[in-house]
Amino acid sequence: MPRNRRTSSEPPATSRWRSRHGRGARGPVTGPHLPMLNNRIDAFDMTVASTADYLKGIWPNELSDVHFEVAATPIGITGDDGVDRWQVDHAHRRVVLYRVPIQRLAKLHRNDDLHRRMYVEGCVFRAVAELLGKDPWDLAPERFRHF
Repeated sequence: MPRNRRTSSEPPATSRWRSRHGRGARGPVTGPHLPMLNNRIDAFDMTVASTADYLKGIWPNELSDVHFEVAATPIGITGDDGVDRWQVDHAHRRVVLYRVPIQRLAKLHRNDDLHRRMYVEGCVFRAVAELLGKDPWDLAPERFRHF
């Protein structure tokens, strides 16, 4: 029968930090000198924020008091055609974009970072157009006239 090498009754110092093989505490995967990796939630939030800032720059008077929010999913609110992608509150001047339905229910012809970003930007444009009572193509007409 093998003998236990531990002579004292208290656990070794390395088990208090849950390190493996005495290497110390675990740290981030990217290391101390590299930025953290971006995930889908951060990319979605940054896309919504940058698109909202772009639209606020084009329509400063109409969108100055509009608040943009991101929620995971709608709670008990479904539209006539299924799950809502966004909700516009005209009274409180608020636009809420729902991340999970926008990301998971998109039927993209090419599922890469560029097309996912363009789809999120399109949802922000359509939500703002619904708030302002305009066509989404009328929000930034000069952007598409580069010929």
